Parts: sequence; structure tokens; C-alpha cells
Amino acid sequence: MGFRPRRAILLQRPAAALAAGMLEAITLKAKMVKAIRVAAIGIAISVALYGQDSPITVALVYDGLTQEEREPLRAYLTKAMGQPVYLVAPDLYHETVARLAGGSYDFACLGALMYIRAHAEYGVIPLVRRSSDLQYHSVFFTGADSPIHSLCDLKGKRFAFGDINAASTRLIDYRELVQAGIHPEGDLQLRYSGSHVATAALVDAGVVDAGALDETIYNSMISEGKLDGNKVRVFFTSRPFVSYVYVARKHVPEAERERFARALLALKEGKDDRVLEILRAKQFVPANDREYANIRAIAKELKMF
Repeated sequence: MGFRPRRAILLQRPAAALAAGMLEAITLKAKMVKAIRVAAIGIAISVALYGQDSPITVALVYDGLTQEEREPLRAYLTKAMGQPVYLVAPDLYHETVARLAGGSYDFACLGALMYIRAHAEYGVIPLVRRSSDLQYHSVFFTGADSPIHSLCDLKGKRFAFGDINAASTRLIDYRELVQAGIHPEGDLQLRYSGSHVATAALVDAGVVDAGALDETIYNSMISEGKLDGNKVRVFFTSRPFVSYVYVARKHVPEAERERFARALLALKEGKDDRVLEILRAKQFVPANDREYANIRAIAKELKMF
């Protein structure tokens, strides 16, 4: 075997080490690329699955029902949407709108006053309304033995509106009072209960002399025994106005909006009575923003919009 100088051996070793290092780097890079591709596929699958299984949250008007009583509606919507559906019923409209704006609620039922505000500020999209909502009414009610028989009899009395942001328990009732010559802030001992149910309880208990309620909620509370029809009576019914509308938050995908709208439009009396009863509806019809022009005009007149 021939003799190789020490310098040649030393030069050969770094070259071999460099080649080995380059091979190892190339192998490592290939493994990283493969891992990234696998991870990307996994993320894509996870996103797709999450999109299909992520729950949809629907906010209803607070009506005093329990989650168990609303279960037929939740089950129906879950099946129709192909995704889990959660039903919530916040006490106040401003909470509903804040959560729509923040993205934690996907769909909601809004009263007319809160709808026009939310549409202007957050771009909520009107989808459907009940067929009765174009000819809606508020009712003024009092104790069965009360001396109050007209709006004029309310002067000096204790009176409760509901949610300060509601059409059926403030806007429309306020206008009816003004047109009857009653100025709520000066002529009444005024309070805001915060909800339909709370107003009913205040009148029922005699804490206030009278209050205003959504007509359908008043009737449903009477029929369900949650308000004693022998202890209270209606003494004035408002003129008709356009009321509630089911909306989607601005960024709900169009396909999801359409599925939700179709689900409510498909409800039929005689077939879906349990669901319709929860929604206090007989039928749903498409809604559009133009229908709320008169509410905007009234709200502007009273400086509430």
C-alpha cells in the first residue's frame, strides 16, 4: 500500500464530512417538506370538519320559556341546518346585537327598532319574518279592577315600558301616548322593566298600574297560565306596525343564510305545530329592509334613531 501524505488525508476527511452533512441536510429538508404537506392536509381536513360541525347560535326574543320547552325548535333547526344549533334568549336586545356584531351569535330575532339600528351600524341581513309581523300590535294592560280604561287615564300613574330598545314595548307605545296627549317623562311615573316577562310581573303584582306588551307574548302568557287573565285586562291596542324580523350577522355565508331561511319558510301548520307554537307563528315569509321604512320614520320623529 502506497504512502499518502498527512495533508492529503486531512483534506479528504473534511470533504467527506461536508458531503455527508449535505446529504443529511437534503434528507432533513425532504422530511420537513413532507411533514408540512401532511400538516397542511390535516389542517384543511380539520377546518372542513369544524365548518361542518361547528355550532350555530340563534338568539330568540326572551319569552319566559325554558330550554326544555324550546327543544322541539332546537331539534328541528339542527336537522335542517345539518349542524348543532344552540338557542339563547338574552334579556335585552342590546346584548343580542352586541353578540351579533362580535360574531358569537349567527342568527337572531330582533324587534323593529333594534333591527333598523343594527342594520345601519353592523349590516345585519333581514331573512324572514312571521306572516303576522306586518300587522303587529302592542297592548296596554292593567289590573282587572283598575280605574284605567283609556290612555288619558294614565296621567300620574305608575307605568312600565319593557326593553328601552324595543319597538313593541317602547317605540310604538311611546308614540301612542304622545298622540293621546300624554308625555311619558312628565305625565307618568315611568320605569323600564327590561323585558316582556318582567313588565307582566310588575303589573300582575301591582307594582305598577299599567304596562305595555307585545300582543302575542301577552296572549301566550295568558293561554299558558303564566299571567292570570282574571287579574289583568287590555284597555288599549296600538295601531298595526311591522315588527320582528329574523336576521343573520353580516359575515354568515350566503349558503348558511339560505338554509336557515328555508328551514323557517318550510314550517307548516298541522305538520310543525310544536315548533310554530314556540315561535308564536302560523307561517313565515321572506323579509326585506324596505318594509321597515315606516319604523325608521317614527324612530326619527321621536329621536330614537
